[in-house]
Amino acid sequence: MDLGVFLIPIVLVIGFFLLLGTFFTVKQQTAAVVERFGKFTSMRQSGLQLKIPVIDKIAGRINLKIQQLDVIVETKTKDDVFVRLKISVQFQVRREKVYDAFYRLQNPHDQITAYVFDVVRAEVPKMKLDYVFEKKDDIAIAVKRELNEAMMDYGYDIIKTLVTDIDPDIQVKAAMNRINAAEREKTAAEYEAEADRIKIVAKARAEAESKRLQGQGIADQRREIARGLEESVDVLNNVGINSQEASALIVVTQHYDTLQSLGEETNSNLILLPNSPQAGSDMLNNMIASFTASAQIGEQMKKTAAKKDGETKRERPSRDRESGYDDDNDM
Repeated sequence: MDLGVFLIPIVLVIGFFLLLGTFFTVKQQTAAVVERFGKFTSMRQSGLQLKIPVIDKIAGRINLKIQQLDVIVETKTKDDVFVRLKISVQFQVRREKVYDAFYRLQNPHDQITAYVFDVVRAEVPKMKLDYVFEKKDDIAIAVKRELNEAMMDYGYDIIKTLVTDIDPDIQVKAAMNRINAAEREKTAAEYEAEADRIKIVAKARAEAESKRLQGQGIADQRREIARGLEESVDVLNNVGINSQEASALIVVTQHYDTLQSLGEETNSNLILLPNSPQAGSDMLNNMIASFTASAQIGEQMKKTAAKKDGETKRERPSRDRESGYDDDNDM
């Protein structure tokens, strides 16, 4: 009686543990590998699962999510520059290939890393450093192609490969930065020179247009002054003053008008010479003398021209008669 009472709790405990060993759960996006006495029995998917206690055991669990492995590869380019590339490989175990992924490949990360090193060190030495930056997508495609061919048999699917970083030697990066800065300075200098050239051309055109308009204005001003002088002379002629006297009077009047305008400007530094009280009289006498001399020269030139015309007319009939005489003699 006492022995039965002692065995019941033991049996209950053993039964409880056997019950716990019968049921197990598998998480979402995970596969469980069940073995019986060390031999593969089944592959269990997510949810509540059953197995035979003690006889069956869970050999391992496979993650079916997309995973990422970052591999850093150091290699040399075609122009002998050492560079470090960071390759990110995204891979996933195929559901129908869980057995191969679990039993055929001991360490998938090491396998993928080895293939990445092999492909990168085969592709990058064919390129110069500048082309490594430009052709990084080609490197990623080559890595993915090689990994797909190798890892497909082991149940792994390569989703994508990315070249996430290209890190040359620090001295090379400094040299590249200096080259880039020099190119930018050269471009900036070219743009500044072009801007200065445009400013100079625009300024020259503006000055030329200003001079043209200024000259046109001066010409119009002089034309109007001449027209006004002509009208003034006509008015003075109508009151019995001849042209020479009228011109002299106008000049003297303009002289004194100029003096008056200078006197009204307190800050003017202009000095008009001559500026004595006798200046008007001297200017008038000089103008009358110059007009008289011009008239005399004009009359003399007219007489000289008329004399030459008369001599030419007298010589022409004589030449005509001589020509006629010669013609008669020839006949």
